[in-house]
Amino acid sequence: MSAGDFETAVRRLLGHVGHWETGRWHAPARAGGTRGAVVFALVQRLADLAADAEQSRHRPVPRLADTVLPDQLRVMADDLIAATPPAEVLTSVTAAVSATHEAL
Repeated sequence: MSAGDFETAVRRLLGHVGHWETGRWHAPARAGGTRGAVVFALVQRLADLAADAEQSRHRPVPRLADTVLPDQLRVMADDLIAATPPAEVLTSVTAAVSATHEAL
């Protein structure tokens, strides 16, 4: 998969969750945990993959209010694209974004 496929998957997920208010984020996800926890796990994964691509250390993403998660997702996705990860990373993370969308 390409960077374009990844960006499309992220846009779809953001279109789904971008307007959510606090109550929807606190609802249970199909995958277990809250919807906010599931999306935050994806945000942290994107940050870790971007760090790997840049050959830098992993850093924890601050856990802010759930309503900030769409912005954090957008920033981490942009950071990952800017780091130009290998194609296999893009394939894996595109599948993770799609799986997260389904898990909500």
